[in-house]
Amino acid sequence: MGTTDESGRARPTRNPSSGPPRKRHWLRWTLAGVVVLVVAGGFVSVQSLVGPVPPALVLPHVSPTPAGAGSSSIDGTWTVANGSSAGYRVPEEFLWQHGTLVARTTAVTGKLVIAHAEVSSATLRVDLSKVTAGGKTPSGLAGILDTASHRGALFTLTKPIVIGSAPAINATFTASATGLLAMHGTTHLVTFAVAARYAGSQLEAAGSIPIVLSDWDIKAPFAVQDQGSAEFLLLMQR
Repeated sequence: MGTTDESGRARPTRNPSSGPPRKRHWLRWTLAGVVVLVVAGGFVSVQSLVGPVPPALVLPHVSPTPAGAGSSSIDGTWTVANGSSAGYRVPEEFLWQHGTLVARTTAVTGKLVIAHAEVSSATLRVDLSKVTAGGKTPSGLAGILDTASHRGALFTLTKPIVIGSAPAINATFTASATGLLAMHGTTHLVTFAVAARYAGSQLEAAGSIPIVLSDWDIKAPFAVQDQGSAEFLLLMQR
């Protein structure tokens, strides 16, 4: 109901919840600006990582030396040497933008023992604090992986790898590896395929381990998917 002034004329009644028109317009523009910034931020986040994506880590190319030439026993203790690399590959997705985040490090150490053409033990450690993407440390990586408290990822073989017959020089063979992968304070059993090649003085191995970040209590950052893989290329000497 309206009110009257001293002359008896009715005064219009305002709806207190509607607010001044100018204020409502300002609020709409502010909300629209926030939406634009969020969309643009996600676009830049993914676009900054779009570009040449490094190929998967695989066995290096070798000169066409006949397989089996100068073959010798593969048995012994093999230590990870220079040229080895490890890291992760995780898809990114935001609206219509798609990309792949690949980060790696050469800070890889470890060794394995082979006896009677069987890998009896193996350990592999990767320093996650030294992982880089395109020569730069991915933004927020240290906080996401909590490298201050959990600096490295550690793989420990729990089941012997049966190579079978002694491999010939420069001949590629495959095997299945099972072990414990400790990362971010959490450990899980993993099984994955390994491609290897014995070159006499050097043993090479490459593979990819499927991982779900949340299984290791790692919260994927904005636009980064939860499922990815850990990759490695090991060049070992004895």
